[in-house]
Amino acid sequence: MYGRFEYITELQYQLKSLQSQVNGFKSGEKYKRMQEEFRRQLKEKDREIRDLALELADAHGQTTDIRRYWLQSVEDIEKEYSAALDRKEHQIEEMEERALRAERQVDELKDRLTEKNRDIYQIGTELEEEKGRNKKLHAQLNRDYENSSTSSSLKPNHKKIVNNREKTDKKPGGQPGHEGHGRKKHEPTMVITIPAPEKYACNPAYKPTGNMIRKQVVNMNVALFVDEYATEEFRDILTGQRVHADFPKGIVNDVNYGGSVKAFAFLLNNYCCVSIDKVRDFLSGLTDGALEISKGMINGLCKEFSEKTQKEQKEAFSDLLLSPVMNTDCTTARVGGKSAHIYVCATPDKVMYFARKNKGHEGVKGTPVQDYQGILVHDHDLTFYKYGTGHQECLSHPLRYLKDSMQNEPGLEWNKSMQELIKEMIHYRNNLDESEDIGPDIVAGFEIRYDGVLNIAKDEYEYEPPSDYYKDGYNLYARMDSYKENHLLFLRDRRVPSDNNLSERLLRIYKRKQKQAMTFRSFENLEYLCQSMGVLATLSSQNKTLYKSIATIFG
Repeated sequence: MYGRFEYITELQYQLKSLQSQVNGFKSGEKYKRMQEEFRRQLKEKDREIRDLALELADAHGQTTDIRRYWLQSVEDIEKEYSAALDRKEHQIEEMEERALRAERQVDELKDRLTEKNRDIYQIGTELEEEKGRNKKLHAQLNRDYENSSTSSSLKPNHKKIVNNREKTDKKPGGQPGHEGHGRKKHEPTMVITIPAPEKYACNPAYKPTGNMIRKQVVNMNVALFVDEYATEEFRDILTGQRVHADFPKGIVNDVNYGGSVKAFAFLLNNYCCVSIDKVRDFLSGLTDGALEISKGMINGLCKEFSEKTQKEQKEAFSDLLLSPVMNTDCTTARVGGKSAHIYVCATPDKVMYFARKNKGHEGVKGTPVQDYQGILVHDHDLTFYKYGTGHQECLSHPLRYLKDSMQNEPGLEWNKSMQELIKEMIHYRNNLDESEDIGPDIVAGFEIRYDGVLNIAKDEYEYEPPSDYYKDGYNLYARMDSYKENHLLFLRDRRVPSDNNLSERLLRIYKRKQKQAMTFRSFENLEYLCQSMGVLATLSSQNKTLYKSIATIFG
């Protein structure tokens, strides 16, 4: 109720207000007031319009000024911008030119750098090649009899031999308490008695002991003995034929030389490697000029000796074929200015030399090697692997080659280890008693260590491949790997030596003769020399008195 009452009251107020307004319009007063108010507002508006017109005029003037200033500023800015733009374009052009120049320079520098890199690469390649060549030349210059197969005779200036014996305070020579080894006394041909001095013989203070002090002076006298055979000659009356008694065998010429003279000249020329002229001079001087032997006679002694020892040569050939182990080797010779080859087949008590025009299988023909059925000891000549039933390589060569590898490949370890292992194996084998067997466990241990060293070599050469200029070390590793059984055979068979020094020593005898003779005129003479040298070496190995044996053969 209360809210409705307020609403009605409010409507009444509004009604009264609207009635008073209607009364005012009816009376016209409202219109008057409204007109006056309208005129007053119109005046204010007119005044405001005038003020605004003035302000608009001022604003228009200001706008004109501002526009003028703005245009002027714009023109100035445009000029400055154009100038700056020109400067920038000029700078851009300069920068573009500089950039072009820089690009050209960069291209040139790149080209030069590429060229320099090529030069550096080429120089590096050439440097590596030169290093390889230097290494190869260095290895060749440093090769001698200790680290290669070069003969020691080709290196006359040997280094000082080191004495590894422990020094003591003892004086050189025989030591007290040890039995002396004096010079051998001979049966005297004449005894010269020295009388005692009177100060001893006539002095009662001295009494003889009964001992004789004897000292000998040994001299040699070479005498010339000539046996002349004479027989009466007869003539047949009917035919005129002259006849006489037969002379002993071998006496054909008016002057014949006996076995002692021939043996002396033969040994000097072929065993001692003395030239024919010096042999003649030596025999002439030894006999006070009485013995003058011709060069042809001395030169023909090899042929005569070879023909008289055919039986010995055949026996040696058969013995070599039947031997369980045989050493063999080959070297070069000179015949008539051309190359030839000398083969040697040897055991400790039988030796034969063979002269051949060719090497390889043609050279082996006619030697005991061709039909041999035992173990061959040689120096890794692949030709010999086609013969025999077993093979032992000379370990002296790998030891020398390992030393060469150590000198030219100092960064590797396998060569040092292999050298120590080979020395240890040889030392073990050489120190065995004759009745002592080779231990299979020890041999198996050596083989395992041998394989281990080869594995080290494989890893080292895979990590750093060998140089094109020095592959000797790698080739040695590959050879010792492929021919392992042939390097270690001496550990399983006591009959097999660890080296081929026997053949090499025998060939060195021929090399001394070759150096003295320089060249042989005919291949036939070389064959006679080889046959004779084989018999000489066989007689020497049998501990026979060489001179007497040769003199007996010559008769």
